[in-house]
Amino acid sequence: MVTTAILYSIPSVLTFPFPFEKRYAFIRQWARFNIWCLKKVCGLGFEVKGIENIPDKASIILCKHQSTWETFALQVIFPQQIWILKKSLLKVPFFGWGLAMLEPIAIDRSAKKKAMEQIIEQGDIRLKNGRWVVLFPEGTRIAPGKKGTYKSGGARLAVSTGQLVVPVAHNAGEFWPKHSMLKKPGKITISILPPIDPTDKTTTELNALVESLIEEEMSKITTLQQTNHTQ
Repeated sequence: MVTTAILYSIPSVLTFPFPFEKRYAFIRQWARFNIWCLKKVCGLGFEVKGIENIPDKASIILCKHQSTWETFALQVIFPQQIWILKKSLLKVPFFGWGLAMLEPIAIDRSAKKKAMEQIIEQGDIRLKNGRWVVLFPEGTRIAPGKKGTYKSGGARLAVSTGQLVVPVAHNAGEFWPKHSMLKKPGKITISILPPIDPTDKTTTELNALVESLIEEEMSKITTLQQTNHTQ
């Protein structure tokens, strides 16, 4: 993964003169390649539940964050998308340079008010241009069986723009844990839940609903919890 990131970032940066659609189509192949390698080298595949729940228009993806895996998988499963991420990631040699070509919304987390204004303003533009917006409500990777605090940025964007929210749950952290180079063979389950219309919902109500739906689904697909219960 590291080797191909270096090799792939160079031609990725050179795509800057081309339209976003062409840049994205080229750069996402790196995500596809890594998903393929995980299957062939590590014996790690995945199954998708709820593929029929993907709307036919650009929406906001609010996804559980456990692993590096979902950053690849979402690009393979969903249409063209942009990410809300830490500005510092764009400074990572090679990886960050290629990432910049995908026009992410790069925020400074320490400037919370300004970051939120940036998410709403730029997120609205991206959605109107037909690009899906991906956020991890918990903000950082959370170990399997645990839950972080669901931040309201994604819900605020949805309420502000009126765009659909698509909650996504998965158990990738059981197979590719945070800060681990080892991957366990098996099959990751990713569940795409029915889209939520933010109309007539407050930010608090929408955020609480997303949290409830994702965590309820996590209780169904988290095999570690199921195994412990059986024992």
